[in-house]
This record gives sequence, structure tokens and C-alpha cells, in this order.
Amino acid sequence: MVVEMSDEKIVDKPFFDNDWFDEESKENTPRRIEGYKEELEERRDFKFTTFEIDEDYDEMVSIVNIDFMSFCSHHMLPFRGTAHVAYIPNGKLCGASKIPRTVDKFAARPQIQEVMTMEIADYIEERLEPRGIMVMIEAEHMCMTERGVNKDNTSMITSSIRGVFRNPPEGMNPREEFLSMIDRR
Repeated sequence: MVVEMSDEKIVDKPFFDNDWFDEESKENTPRRIEGYKEELEERRDFKFTTFEIDEDYDEMVSIVNIDFMSFCSHHMLPFRGTAHVAYIPNGKLCGASKIPRTVDKFAARPQIQEVMTMEIADYIEERLEPRGIMVMIEAEHMCMTERGVNKDNTSMITSSIRGVFRNPPEGMNPREEFLSMIDRR
């Protein structure tokens, strides 16, 4: 039996042909993996709703502590963590739930955290065209804590920093403001 994920074989029958698995697991685990793949695909589809606003509004919009779970595409082991997203509008806002849904969209497939961070920023930036956006992700990777170097309590932090967060106008420091919000959690 073969299970495919994104047109790639991830579990092959020989994987189950050993004494690690009982007969029920050998028979049903590939089907369960396929079901999980379908659940993940459902998370990827949603409508990113935006709203026109007064262009003079230039305050930061932040959604922090967005929990997620994904899979490392190098080892097919989970990584889980928290995403923090902030943007400064430029005439558009999005529904508050759209930021966590965007995180879920990109977490719902195997990848590496560095790319996921950039893809979240790209996706939001393309839809809102904000003055600036900043995405920070902190995650624990099972490929680092449960195998390999076996370092518990180790996190990777990645960021994507754009627009006024990277190059702020004089007298404005949105990056520092955002980081202080995260520190207060």
C-alpha cells in the first residue's frame, strides 16, 4: 500500500513490513495518513476578506500567539510553534481571523520554517499592500529535539521584515513596538 501526499510517496508498504507495527496498524495507518492529508488540504482554502479604510489610518495591526503545527519537509517530523504577524495598513484591513487562517494555510503542508515565514508575509502583502509587514515564527522542531542532536527546549526563530518595519520613517519604529508587544506575552 502506498500513501501519496502532494503527488509524492510518503509511506510505502515496505515501511510497514517489520515487527514495529501490529496488523491493525499495517492495515489502517496508511488510510489514516491519507485522511490527515485531506484535513490539511481543507485548511488551505479560505477567502481572504479585505475592507477599504481611511488611508490616514497608520497604526499597527497585530495578531500574536498564533499556534500552529507543521511538518519538516526534510525529515517528515512535526514542528510546532507560535506565529506573530503585524502590518501597517495602506487603505485596507483584513478580517481578524484571516491572519491565523493564513498561518494555517502555509503550516498545512510539509516545508521548512524559513520558507513558511516568507510565504506568510508574501501572501498577506499581496492582498493588503500594507506600508509594512513583519512576521515572526518561533518553533520547536522534532527533527532537532527527538533525533539528531536531541536538544530539548530548543527553538528556531525566523522573521520576514518589510516596508516601514525594515526602513522606518524618522520618528517611527514599528519593529521595536511589535517586538515589545511580543515580549509582554
